[in-house]
Amino acid sequence: MENTKLYKWSGAGNDFVVVDGRGKDVAAFRTASVISRLCSEHSTDGLMILKESAGHDFSMEFYNPDGTGGMMCGNGGRCIAAFAAYLGVTGEHCVFEAPDGIHTADILSHEKDTLWEVRLGIVDVAGVKETLGGYFLETGTRHFVKFVPDVETVDVETEGRLYRMKPEFAPQGSNVNFVSVAPGGLRVRTFEKGVEGETLACGTGLTASAIAAFHCGIPPYRTDAAGRVEYHLQARIARLKVDFLPTGEDAFAGVFLTGPAELQGVFDYC
Repeated sequence: MENTKLYKWSGAGNDFVVVDGRGKDVAAFRTASVISRLCSEHSTDGLMILKESAGHDFSMEFYNPDGTGGMMCGNGGRCIAAFAAYLGVTGEHCVFEAPDGIHTADILSHEKDTLWEVRLGIVDVAGVKETLGGYFLETGTRHFVKFVPDVETVDVETEGRLYRMKPEFAPQGSNVNFVSVAPGGLRVRTFEKGVEGETLACGTGLTASAIAAFHCGIPPYRTDAAGRVEYHLQARIARLKVDFLPTGEDAFAGVFLTGPAELQGVFDYC
C-alpha cells in the first residue's frame, strides 16, 4: 500500500477516491476505517477499486464513505470507465463487472486526459412500486423518487433522512430523490445512503428519476422512431442525460446514463 497512487475523480460533482488494484494487495482499502478516512481527507462520496476480471475488461468495486459496498454507482461507473481508458486498460469501449452485474461504457469524447464524456449502460429495470406518495425502484441500487413542485425549496437533509429508513424500505433503507420539472428537463436532488446526506449528484438516482417520470407520464422527454425515451436532468452542478427503451409494463431495457467524468488529482497513499 505504501507505493499506491490514489486518484480523485469527479462525476458531475460526485467525487471518488479511485485505486488501481490490478496485481496488488488492496485488501486494506476495503476496510471501513481506511475508506472513511480517505473519503473524509479528500472530500469524496466514495472509494472505488479497479481490479482484473476473468471474462471482461475489468471489475469495479464501490464503497460508500461508511465502508458499505455491494451496490452500483452510476457516476462512479462513468469515472472508473474513464480511469480504465486513462490507464490504457481499455479503449473507447469497455465491458466491466460491477456488484449489480455487467455494464458497458463508451468514451464519447475526452480533453487532455482530464475530462471525459461517458455513456454508461445501466442494468435493465423491472418494476416501479408506488409507495409513500412516491415511487420505489432499483437501478443498480435502491431508490425512492418523490416529485415536488420545486426541489430548491426542499430541506433535503431533513426530508431525505426521514424517508431513508422508512419501514417500507427495511432492512437496507433507500436513497431518496426529490424531483421537479424545470425548463428543458428535470431537476433532481438526492439524499444518499452510506453518505447519509445530500450529494451534488447521483447517477443511479438520476436514472431512477427519469424512469419514474416516464412511468407517471411527466414531460419533457423525447421519443425517437425506435421508441427510445430520452430525458435531460439537472443535478446540483451538472446536466446529464438518461435514455432507455420501454419494453413492457414498468419494464425498461437499454438504459444509459451520459455525463462527464473528470480527473481532479493524483496523490500518494499515506
